[in-house]
Amino acid sequence: MLTLFRWLLRMTVALIVLLVLAAILTWYFAVRSLPDYNATYAVQGISGPVEIVRSTENVPHIFGQSDEDVFFALGLAHAQDRLFQMTLLRRAAQGRLAEVYGAGAFPSDDLARRLELYRTASDSLAAQDAPTKAALEAYAAGVNQWIAEVNEQALGRGAPEFFLAPQDIAYWQPADSLAILKLLAITSSDAAAAEILRARLSLAWPERGPELLLGEGGTGPLPRYESLFPGARFAAPESRRPATNDRSVGDVLVPGRGLGANAFAAVAERTAANGALLANDPQAPLIAPALYYLARLQLGSGGVIGATIPGMPVIFSGRNPQLAWGLSPAPLDDADIAIEEVQPGAAHRYRGLDGWTDFNSRSEVIRVLDEPDRTVILRFSRNGPLIPGLDPGLADVTPQGFVPALRWTGFSRTDTTMTALMGLMHAHDIDSAASVMQQVVAPSMTVSLADASGIRQQIVGVEPVRAEGHPTGGAMPVPGWDANADWTGIRQIAANRSDPGSELVIATEERGAMAMRRGRLTRLLEDREIHSRDSFIAAQLDMVSPAARSLLPLVGADLWFTDEPAAAGTPERQRQDALNLLAEWDGAMNEHLPEPLIYAAWMGALQDRLIRDELGPLSDDILQLHPGFIDAVFRNRNGAAAWCDIVQSAPVEDCTTIARQALDRAILALTERYGPDVTSWRWGDAHQARHVHPGLGRMPALRWIVNLTQSISGGAFSVNRTDTMGFGATPFEAISGPGYRGVYDLADPDSSVFITSTGQSGHPLSRHYDDLADLWRRGEYIGMSLDPDLARAAATGITNLVPQ
Repeated sequence: MLTLFRWLLRMTVALIVLLVLAAILTWYFAVRSLPDYNATYAVQGISGPVEIVRSTENVPHIFGQSDEDVFFALGLAHAQDRLFQMTLLRRAAQGRLAEVYGAGAFPSDDLARRLELYRTASDSLAAQDAPTKAALEAYAAGVNQWIAEVNEQALGRGAPEFFLAPQDIAYWQPADSLAILKLLAITSSDAAAAEILRARLSLAWPERGPELLLGEGGTGPLPRYESLFPGARFAAPESRRPATNDRSVGDVLVPGRGLGANAFAAVAERTAANGALLANDPQAPLIAPALYYLARLQLGSGGVIGATIPGMPVIFSGRNPQLAWGLSPAPLDDADIAIEEVQPGAAHRYRGLDGWTDFNSRSEVIRVLDEPDRTVILRFSRNGPLIPGLDPGLADVTPQGFVPALRWTGFSRTDTTMTALMGLMHAHDIDSAASVMQQVVAPSMTVSLADASGIRQQIVGVEPVRAEGHPTGGAMPVPGWDANADWTGIRQIAANRSDPGSELVIATEERGAMAMRRGRLTRLLEDREIHSRDSFIAAQLDMVSPAARSLLPLVGADLWFTDEPAAAGTPERQRQDALNLLAEWDGAMNEHLPEPLIYAAWMGALQDRLIRDELGPLSDDILQLHPGFIDAVFRNRNGAAAWCDIVQSAPVEDCTTIARQALDRAILALTERYGPDVTSWRWGDAHQARHVHPGLGRMPALRWIVNLTQSISGGAFSVNRTDTMGFGATPFEAISGPGYRGVYDLADPDSSVFITSTGQSGHPLSRHYDDLADLWRRGEYIGMSLDPDLARAAATGITNLVPQ
């Protein structure tokens, strides 16, 4: 017995020693991948010495003797800090995530292959101008130089993620940068998703279903969707909600999700310092590290500083000494779904304009980790690629024996958007900037510009020209064989959104009457005669929800102060306390208040109660609040109050009854989670930003290290926009928000301010992994100067590159 005990003791000690050694080795190799920012590297591919000066916040200031040398160094700096993120984005665009992450990533790969993101990007390389090609090649050489350094010096494979998700790190190619831009473009477009939702609503309740999207785009009265396909059979509608609200590795940029941004500017005459102001805050999925990366480049045309996306050698939002710019998605309908009829018994043929014809087809092999390779057949009709996986709801609107195809302006194989963005960095005034941006193809965007002479807003990109007599005006999917549903061409947009003498310009991605944030921004800017950098910051951080201010007086009109005082601890008293709080609330979605949580839960429960009996399983997929719809129902526009009646019940319910029932349901749900005291609830307890690491964020042992969680203010309709999950155990969790904020002051350019949502480094062990996160949450910023002396004086590290 004693001998057995001794052996067990020895084995236990040995196991502990082995675990400690394994932990030490893991730590050692992980730390080895932290870059040395004070090193000197002899490299090939540069014409002279280059300096990468790192600021306190790890922002690289890059100085070289040629533009190509500067882009080379930017590629190296991106790879030093974000190599894993860059390879993840590249794999997402190539359709090669499943090679590393297994079968769960296969649907993303299948869709990327069908969309041909990498093929169209590779073909578009030839369309770029010479300086852009040179920049892409130099940038790729810089990335590859760092990969070579990692391999030669055994620097921990470049990032600790590569140990946990082993993969070959292929050298970077110029087409890789264009492919990531294509991925960003297809993510920015939500036109196809909107078409699918309208069609699902039309099928669920043809007479009134599309009212849910009142004021959110469209072309007026629409035909019944099923009338477009006479005799066709549709499957019974299902809930297409994901089984879990955990975000997957492919959730960095998701085709069709839609992205947003605010951009606004004021002319010098409307500013205290007599210099134009411009602010921009592009939205992004909340991930760790953030999608955006701050950088300063000293180009031959002058210094340029602002936000980049690792993998691409351009400043998307920023300034140079003479010009400031901000980009936001343009609310344009750039895509259509065409429903193709498949010839019975011949899956390779479909109904064309002149009868049955063959799909263009080819097969591709998708490798899947720990599983056999999968062969997919990619098919293309005259309308575009077949994309059954573009949106979960497509299955509901595709009749049996039919397949969906996608038309999208971004399928161009001569896309010069990268050339436009490259030219924007070199522009010195709004005229030259507006001129180069006319080369944008996809994504279509609103570009806001400011210089000493004034401000301007311009929509750029390409849009389809639809045939006269188009059956839906682009608002719903159409029969693929209907010539009236064709695009007759694609035209370049170069439309000014602002008048030449505009003193203020404002851009959001919202459409039609739903442009609530635009209305709020307009009021904030026009209520002040003179603006300053601080007033622009305050506007950018504004957390007031115009939706709350609009809906609460309407929905609660017959509920305020109508009941006798109820006993403490009763549901009636909770309702009274909640209504009393909301009656005095100004609509600010402040994380420290209970009112935003009560309002959000009430409106969510109300919308669900209005639509569930009519829309059935489809209501599970309506995760976004539609204020225009609720407004129409409670004002009974065109009889919309019919939504308040519960079809299955005998009595006819009125809207006041439904509003009270929804409030009681919301209070009950909040009580179960946060306790009975209404005044103790806090919006920030439910509205938390969970910055999820795409590669490691779902691993139980590592998620506590690599994911960042913060309570934040704001909401879906505030200027400081944060979109929520909408379902599951954490329906108010923020899943997207302003991944970058910048305010540019041309009166004193070096007083311009910048911030990203996490930190510059993608290495979880770096102090720069999350050092900007608290500043971002609190609405604070950092400064970045174009003065070389200031950059060097405050440097915390200087990397020197010398020609080999």
